[in-house]
Amino acid sequence: MSAEEYKKTIDQCIVELDMIANDTSVPRNIRRSVVEIMEVLRDENQELFLRAASGLKTLSDVSYDQNLPMHTGTLIWSILGKLETIPPDV
Repeated sequence: MSAEEYKKTIDQCIVELDMIANDTSVPRNIRRSVVEIMEVLRDENQELFLRAASGLKTLSDVSYDQNLPMHTGTLIWSILGKLETIPPDV
């Protein structure tokens, strides 16, 4: 895959994270973390892999929250899988 395709993957993840951030059934602390992850993924000053790795770390922590609704957990694991496809050499 090219760098442009990985950028599209990041954009896809941001769209899905935005759905979580706007879902009122998701606890506020989780939505706040998701917004922070979106900001990290949008940061053009960092390399693509570093943005993905930072997002992975925080999103992984969020996925273990006891108050996480089941439907949101499924979406988060899907996003994690997409972010893991971004290699360090992009």
